[in-house]
Amino acid sequence: MAMNVQSRPGVRLVPIHGKAPRIHDSVFIAPGTTIIGDVTIGADSSIWYNCVLRADVSRIVIGERTNVQDGSVLHCDPPRPGDPDGSPLLIGDDVLIGHMAMVHGCRIEDRGFVGLGAIAMNKAVIGSDAMLAAGGMLTEGKVMGPRELWGGRPARMMRELDEAAVMGMRMGVMHYAQNAKDHAAAIAAMAPAAEDGASQG
Repeated sequence: MAMNVQSRPGVRLVPIHGKAPRIHDSVFIAPGTTIIGDVTIGADSSIWYNCVLRADVSRIVIGERTNVQDGSVLHCDPPRPGDPDGSPLLIGDDVLIGHMAMVHGCRIEDRGFVGLGAIAMNKAVIGSDAMLAAGGMLTEGKVMGPRELWGGRPARMMRELDEAAVMGMRMGVMHYAQNAKDHAAAIAAMAPAAEDGASQG
């Protein structure tokens, strides 16, 4: 994995404790994003405007084709007495994390969904094809099974998701994969204009 920072204006990558972000070349990272420490991001994923991914005390791993939408905060927790593994944040492939979500030290399995403004806490699990509804708070250690819809504060199981809902989530992932390419092209197109303005200043 490699990343050309010069081609990604407005993105801050911060190494700490000897760990630096490892980001696949195909990942879209929007301006205003800050990524700190032991973060790994897989191919064709996207991190949107003004997100913070802070892996200063444990690790954050994001799979392929996953999107983390605008203003979301991702963090983890370190090992502690009686908890030698700590709470890393482990996110699978084809995951959708909605705007301004707070995702902390949990596990999201492939094709999981976190609604906008939702919170997932340490050691919680969001199963494959499962949805944490907008504004929901999945408290520490709670486990959502595959294809389950949970909502509320604290979140509780509401029902199982039908095929239409699951397909809707997959379409959302596809939309963000294409939208990321569109935004990357739009930002790249702005660069020559910005350079021309600087040279004339």
